[in-house]
Amino acid sequence: MNWRSKKLLEACRELPCGLCGVEDGTVVAAHSNQQKDGKGTGIKAHDFRVAALCYRCHMQIDQGGAGKEEKRQAWEYAHRKTIGWLFEKGIVNVISK
Repeated sequence: MNWRSKKLLEACRELPCGLCGVEDGTVVAAHSNQQKDGKGTGIKAHDFRVAALCYRCHMQIDQGGAGKEEKRQAWEYAHRKTIGWLFEKGIVNVISK
C-alpha cells in the first residue's frame, strides 16, 4: 500500500515550480514515474515522492521529447527542492522525543 497525504499534496500548490520557479497557479505535486517509488500500472508513487511542478514542466517530464534519464534527473532535482521548501516552511517537520 502506498503512503498518501492530501495535506502534503495541497501544500505543493503553494510552492513555486521546482524547475523553472514560476508561480502561475498551475503548480501541483507531480509524482515520481519510477517503479522504485511505488509507481505501478494505474498506481501513483508514494505521496512523499513528489515534486512541485508547473503545468509546462510537468508535461515536459511526463510527455516531453527529452530522454528518460534527463527527465529522471530533472524530476529528482525538483523533488529535492520541493522537500527542502516543505521543511523550510514548517509543513514537514521531525518531532523529537
